[in-house]
Amino acid sequence: MGCYPSGRAAGNLGRVTVNKPLGPYSPAVRAGDFLVVSGQTGSVDGRLVAGGLDAECRQVLANLRGVLEANGAAMSDVVKTMVFLTDMAEFAAMNALYVEAFDGHRPARSTICVAGLPLGACVEIEAWAYVGPS
Repeated sequence: MGCYPSGRAAGNLGRVTVNKPLGPYSPAVRAGDFLVVSGQTGSVDGRLVAGGLDAECRQVLANLRGVLEANGAAMSDVVKTMVFLTDMAEFAAMNALYVEAFDGHRPARSTICVAGLPLGACVEIEAWAYVGPS
């Protein structure tokens, strides 16, 4: 089964936020010249946004942007992402939103299909950003 419910919502750009982690980990960790951002889901305040892949992916990318900005980085600083999808049939839809969010910037990326994600999410994205010497 895909992540699209019947009558899916579209056009939600997502609220930029830094969510409290769902487990015992940091949203981001500085490692030398890199900022390593933990996997972001389409959640706000611990609750998954409604609307399937479109709404979730927009929120994932907004959450990623929020964590980067809270740590002095930007989407253009991202050098590598890992995308986790629960349904590879959603790859093209995720890809279109990903391209829009990165606005011409093309970090290295891997995309894998997984059996499940926290909160029943459809998509999760983690990232590495180059932030240079502190």
